[in-house]
Amino acid sequence: MNIPQDAVKLPTERSPRCPFDPPAGLAGLRERPVRRMLFPDGHLGWLVTGHAQVRAVLADPRFSSRHELGHYPLADIGTLRPAPPGTLTAMDAPEHTRFRRLLVGRFTVRRMRQLTDRLVEICGDHLDAMEQHGSPTDLVAAYAQPVPALMICELLGVPYADREAFQRHISVLSGVDTSVEDQYAAYQAMIDYLAGLVVAKRAAPTDDVLSELTASDLTDTELAGVATFLLGAGFDTTMNMLSLGTYALLSHPEQAALLRAEPELAAGTVEELLRYLTIAHTGARYAIADVELDGELVRAGETVAISLAAANRDPDKYSDPDRLDVRRQTSGQLAFGQGIHQCLGQQLARTELRVALPALFARFPDLRLAVPAEEVPLRQGTDIYGVQRLPVAW
Repeated sequence: MNIPQDAVKLPTERSPRCPFDPPAGLAGLRERPVRRMLFPDGHLGWLVTGHAQVRAVLADPRFSSRHELGHYPLADIGTLRPAPPGTLTAMDAPEHTRFRRLLVGRFTVRRMRQLTDRLVEICGDHLDAMEQHGSPTDLVAAYAQPVPALMICELLGVPYADREAFQRHISVLSGVDTSVEDQYAAYQAMIDYLAGLVVAKRAAPTDDVLSELTASDLTDTELAGVATFLLGAGFDTTMNMLSLGTYALLSHPEQAALLRAEPELAAGTVEELLRYLTIAHTGARYAIADVELDGELVRAGETVAISLAAANRDPDKYSDPDRLDVRRQTSGQLAFGQGIHQCLGQQLARTELRVALPALFARFPDLRLAVPAEEVPLRQGTDIYGVQRLPVAW
């Protein structure tokens, strides 16, 4: 294989001094928004960093989402296998269409309203617990982790008697101090539990997404896969957005002050944080036909790495893109993707953040970091960026 001299490797390391910015080097690569990239496993593919070019790839059906067709852009993990059943982000039409059509109707206005009412209660309960515990505390463990975990319980209809064990498994899966063995055991326990929950919902449906899906043509295996997918997609991302978003606001006190003074800025603040942080920072698509992209010819069989983080900081799309501005007009931000794979639960995620962030800052007007900013441990080297812990005081 002849490797072009201008082929690049994907920058992945972030500076602790600039924890909210994409890895250094990405901005410079955006000068050529479509360029050759050498993947960690030696594959010669492409890197796309421009906002318009990323949108084009995500909207083009000639780029597949099936993992087994391509190469992983962040590390050499060997040959990729097909994703488990129910993983919508790794399917193409018509299989993807079948699953998404069944799911999209479950995120109704009525259900969002029900979930919002419950979300307000959940946030209030955990803020009460924080107050009773006293300052300082780890915001991840006290608030950012349990709130989305309980919302997933509401969405899937996890019985109240099971929720403590359910949350315990999630805590192990997302924990920074747990071993790989413990995480694998917790993952397997969660898979087994969700498979059993599907059987229980078939026998005695309740008012939740999983129960409604038992009336579809999905098999038990597919339903358990969908439940696992919703858990992974709806928990990890929201947990990290809530904790990293709080960290960003505390590090930009003038922006936090605006949110406190003008609660109506909540929706705009969430959109700007989604753009500014872009925690699901890097994706991939796999060419199943030759595609001309921005003057370059992407051959069938080549993998295209997509830097959503670079696209959301593109100065051709947003003025002064490296500045956090809660009053910014953020239309077109790509934190939830684009095209047929645009995040199914984006409205639920928005709802959680729009309620949880203002509630936190309203309850603790003098909320602040409990350690120097450079000592906040970052979550590096994973698909989802965030913090491991966020010590806060008030």
